[in-house]
Amino acid sequence: MTIVKSIALFVVAAIAEIGGAWLVWQGWREHRGLLWIAGGILALGAYGFVATFQPDPNFGRILAAYGGIFVAGSLAWGMLVDGFRPDRWDLAGAAICLIGVVVIMYAPRSA
Repeated sequence: MTIVKSIALFVVAAIAEIGGAWLVWQGWREHRGLLWIAGGILALGAYGFVATFQPDPNFGRILAAYGGIFVAGSLAWGMLVDGFRPDRWDLAGAAICLIGVVVIMYAPRSA
């Protein structure tokens, strides 16, 4: 159950961070206004708290693993929200990153 909780938290963190960055992008680059930017800032702040709920107590490990989630999640966000079509190299890179997440977070360790 701990792995399921951890994965769920990574997904929530990705939605908050990538969504927050996207809202800031839309507010600034696409001239949608300050409310979009404010929403993005709030979402980015929420992302900062989500990581604290990870079962593993090691900040460096959590953020390193989250980097892989961020890479894959950013490509997925681009596909779902912006119509981005990744090429095979994008997909290969994302797969490598996700393998890294599994190794960093879920490899057996001695206590």
